[in-house]
This record gives sequence, C-alpha cells and structure tokens, in this order.
Amino acid sequence: MAITKVKKRDGRIVDYDRTKIELAIHKALFATGVDNQKMANRLALQVEENLKSLFKEKIPGVEDIQDIVEKVLIKEGFSDTAKAYILYRKARQELREAKYLLGVKDDLKLNLNAVTVLRKRYLLRDETGQIAETPKDMFKRVAQAISRADIFYNEDWTVSFREFYEMMVNMEFLPNSPTLMNANTPVGQLSACFVLPVPDSIPGIFDTLKYTALIHQSGGGTGFSFSKIRPEGDIVKSTKGIASGPLSFMKIYDMATEVVKQGGRRRGANMGILDVSHPDILEFITIKGKKGLLNNFNISVAVSDEFMRKVESDEEYELINPRNRSVVRRIKAREVFDLIVYNAWANGDPGLIFIDAINRANPTPELGRIESTNPCGEQPLLPYESCNLGSINLLKMIRDDKFDWEKFRKTIHKAVHFLDNVIDINKYPLPEIERITKANRKIGLGIMGFADCLIRLGIPYDSEEGLDFAEKVAKFLTEEARKASYELARRRGAFPNFSKSIYKDGEPIRNATVTTIAPTGTISIIAGVSSGIEPLFALSYIRLAMGGHRLLETNEYFEEVMRRRGLYSPDLIREIAEKGGVKNQPSLPEDIKRLFVTALDITPEWHIKMQAAFQKYIDNGVSKTINLPYEASPESVRQTYLLAWQLGCKGITVYRYGSKEEQVLYIKPRDEFMTVDEEFSGGCPQGTCIS
Repeated sequence: MAITKVKKRDGRIVDYDRTKIELAIHKALFATGVDNQKMANRLALQVEENLKSLFKEKIPGVEDIQDIVEKVLIKEGFSDTAKAYILYRKARQELREAKYLLGVKDDLKLNLNAVTVLRKRYLLRDETGQIAETPKDMFKRVAQAISRADIFYNEDWTVSFREFYEMMVNMEFLPNSPTLMNANTPVGQLSACFVLPVPDSIPGIFDTLKYTALIHQSGGGTGFSFSKIRPEGDIVKSTKGIASGPLSFMKIYDMATEVVKQGGRRRGANMGILDVSHPDILEFITIKGKKGLLNNFNISVAVSDEFMRKVESDEEYELINPRNRSVVRRIKAREVFDLIVYNAWANGDPGLIFIDAINRANPTPELGRIESTNPCGEQPLLPYESCNLGSINLLKMIRDDKFDWEKFRKTIHKAVHFLDNVIDINKYPLPEIERITKANRKIGLGIMGFADCLIRLGIPYDSEEGLDFAEKVAKFLTEEARKASYELARRRGAFPNFSKSIYKDGEPIRNATVTTIAPTGTISIIAGVSSGIEPLFALSYIRLAMGGHRLLETNEYFEEVMRRRGLYSPDLIREIAEKGGVKNQPSLPEDIKRLFVTALDITPEWHIKMQAAFQKYIDNGVSKTINLPYEASPESVRQTYLLAWQLGCKGITVYRYGSKEEQVLYIKPRDEFMTVDEEFSGGCPQGTCIS
C-alpha cells in the first residue's frame, strides 16, 4: 500500500513527499564526506519500502520516518552518517524546545537567533503580553497594510499583496524595522530615518526635543546639525546672559533619549553633526572621550572640500560664529584634523561627513542645503525629511552558483513599488514631516548578504574582482530602481517637487532618491545573512542569547565547504571560535583562508575601496564600518579618512577594536571564545544601528 500522508508534529496531516527524505539523507551523507545523490535516492527508496511495510493501516509521523532513516543508514553500513543524522535530529529537537520556551510558533523554520529577535522586537502581543502572531502572520500583516496603498491609484492591491508577502516570507526583501513593527497597528509609523532642524532659540531647541521623543517612541532614529546654535560664551541679547553652546543641548537630547524607549522595544539613536567651522568644534571632537557622555549619539564633523584641501596644504581656516557670521579666530586645519583622527582612534568618534559631496548629490537643491544625516550616516536628508528603507537579500539572488540578474531585476522593481507605497500608508509624527516627505518621496533601497554572496560566488571580499562585482551590483540596483520609479511616475505621477529638482528637464520620476546602503542590523539576523555590505565579522563565535545562554554559531557555508573537502573537525571549529577567523590557521589551504576573510583581516584601504565602489552609483549614502584591529595606529585612521574623501565617499566611520569599554563584539573576552551580543549582526560594533 502506498504512503500518501504524513502526520506532522503539530498534528497536521500533509501529503507525503519522498524528496524530503532524499534531501535529509543527502545532507547527512554530505556532512560525512559522501556527496552522492544517487545513493541518497536509493536509501530513501529503502526507507519508503519500510514505511509501506510498517504503516499499512495508519499514517506515519515525522518521528517514525526519522527513526526508520536511522535504521536504514546503519543497516547499509553508513554508521558515521547515521551518527550525523542522529546529532542533527537532537539539535533540531533542542531548537524546537528553545523556540517553545520563547513562546514563538515558528512557521518559517528560522534559526534561534532570528526567532529571539522577532520575539523581542517585532511580533505583536495580546493584552496579556503573550505573542499573538507567527512570523508568517507578521509578514501578512505588513504585506496587507503596504499593498492597500494601490487602492489610492485604482490598482489591484491583491496582486501586490501576494508579491510583497512572498518577497518577505522568502527572505528576498525586508523593509526597515519600523515597517515590520508598526504596519497595520495603531502606531503606524513606518520610517527609520529622520532629520530634524535645531534652531538657535530655546523654544525651537525644545520643540525639536519633543519631536525627537515622538519619533524615538515610534521606532525611528534622528539626525541633527547643531551648527546653527551660537557658541558657548556668546551673548544672549534677550536676557543679556551668556550662551551655553551646542554641546549643552546635545547632553539634554542624550538624556531624553535615554529615558524614551522606542515603542517599548529599543532605545533611540541619534546623529549629532557640527560644522568644522563652528567655534566649539574642538570641544565637540573630544566629547565622546569623556565617560558617560552622549552614549545615545553617533557624532560626525561636517567637513568641506576646502577644509580637506587646507589639511593637505597645512593652512589655516576660519572659525565662524553662526549667530552673526563673524570670524572668531583662525586655526590650523591640520591640527583640527589630527584631533579628529586621534579621538576616532581612541573612541570610535567622531566620524566625518563630507558635506560638499552630499550636496553635490542633493536632488532638490532649490529646497535648501542638506546639513545632516540619519544616525548611521547613510541617509542625508533635508530638515523634517524622513525616508523609509528596505534591503534585498543578495544570497537569495544566487541560483546554481551563479548570480541571477533577472531575479534581482524583478525583486528591485517589486521592492521600489513596496517602498513607494509605504510613503502613502505611513502615519507621520508631524505635519511638517508628512509634507516634505510626500513632496520628495525619497526611498532607500539597498542590499544585505553581500559578503555571503561573494563567498558563494568564490570571490574574495578584498580583491579587484570583489570591487568589480560591487560596482556592477550598485549600478544595476540604481539603474533598475530608477526604471521602476519612472514606471510608477507614469502611473501615479512624479514627486510633487519634481519641477524643483535636478530631474526637471528629463523624464518624470516618482522618487527623488531610490537607493541607500543601510547597515541592516536586526533585519539581516531575521534573514540569516551578513549585514549590509559588511564583510563577515567571524566564522565561528559564541552568541549570548536568551538571557545570557551561550550558543556556538558557525557560518553554514564555511562548515559545508570544510566538510566537503574533508577538513572539518570540532577541534578546528573550537580554534576558529577563539579568534573568529582562519587567517592564521596553518592547517588550512590558502584558497580557503583567502575566500573566508573576516572584517579584522581586511586592511582599512580595502574597506574604504569597497565603500567607494558602492557610493559611485548609490543615490544616498553608504553605511560601512571601517574595522581596525586593536594595534592599529592613529596614522592608519588618518590615511583612512583622507582616502575616503579622495575616493568620493559621503561619510566615514572607523572603529578600532577595543576602543570602547562597552561593545557588542569581544575577541576572547570572558572565557576563550569570540563572543557577540544577541542582536549583533556584523556591522555597527558600538551597537548604535537603526534599520
């Protein structure tokens, strides 16, 4: 009698599919060095014959099938494979139990880290605080909310609902965190990136602080330029008093951020920018070196091309009071630059914002000059502007060990449609934000899983071939995203400020910007891929999760390659987990060490080259952490900052390992292994990512 049905662990009855047995056996064979599909097929047929014999009158369960697989493997002489299969079953059982304890019904078979993040931040809860949706439910909720914007344009929303849902469930595309958290909820705020103006007046400063709290509460991150605030010690005409300067107000913003939790799920993040010509610039540069100050801020100095040229030629430049534009004093550009370099080396801050490069790419110069970015620096915005982001998983664009450009193209077009819809569905925290956001309709489509993609294609990250592929991906992404935006404009109209934009003499386009490379943060954990365009941060490490439990994680493809080539051993994985990488493993072939390079193995020059390769074609900015080893010198930071400017980057951030007392990545810290916090995804080692 043929086997036609199988009973799942949750009691559901589903159709029997022998190919699933074949796949499980093939994986077990592969894990023990036997890559033989025909053998897997033959063994699966034997399992099926056993099932027919034993289950003539009843439906077999999943556990019954797995028991028979073990017996067949042992009977046929594959004892090592049977052992691997038994260990896999045990690991899967432990994973199911862990998910059960977390209270999450995982209907997508995600890894434990993804489930932990979803439980903590994304899945909705009922009135008693219990998880009230599955991961699939979450994606349905989001797809339903975003697709309904089509109704505004007399389009069939059910078509886009299916497309949006499938993209997310298949982990081909994920929007920024506020969209996943808040779509189809009373909060309804879906954007990650905001820039707010900070005027030189007490009412204006505290109005902006209030707006900041509202944005943080809804899940967004905020950026500010404090350059308009008069310097410390300057005169205050209305009171005849003395001004306290921009840093005093930054401290107030930092304190407010500390106590306002974003939607009850995560703390706020800020970008604080000060122009290099501000009289308080020296104090600004050094402030993060003082323990306990501005912990909720990334800070960057806005530098002009003129300033950078004066650094090179060792000239003086002017510090100017923003209140009346008077020259306060002249100072050596190189001395200021050296102070920036030293503090970045010592503390990870400040970064640099190349403000002229940003404004050369400003799509709406008639509306004003861009002065600030979002917290991670990748999204330059005008005052009150917001932007919603999303990232395509490049690992899902690989088919048969080749990059599928046609699938990438189709995914780009669907993702642009999705992000444009977000603008219409969004509930904005302020009328001013809604007005300018809808007038410019900026979106930021990016990528994640870039490092994973390179490895699958056999391309080392720090290589000319890697840079060539990066440029090709970035160029294709922006070209196709613009094509999608042109198509939307034909159906829905151009963005309202089109006539005031750099596009005004050409074909109408729907969105003033279309591409951004974000750090991706927790959405890359959900997708199970490397963060943004960052290299792998480690191949094997301990993750602190579920209240401090220590979980060993190993890069799946690395483990697969090691098994295939007969190099895998638990002792080797233990050694790698001590340092995270394989650069100094004498027992491994050079090609493996070359391909599986990690962040701290890559020189600063190659980090910058990769950032610049993407920036060449990306509309907005590129988030990229330039990782430096602990022993790196201030001179290496200096050369990194200069190279970033010379290669046309819009901003630059360096992080020297160990330069912060609190960080989310530790090499041989508390015991013997590289250790990361539960939400560390590979970028933002200081833990201040918002995406």
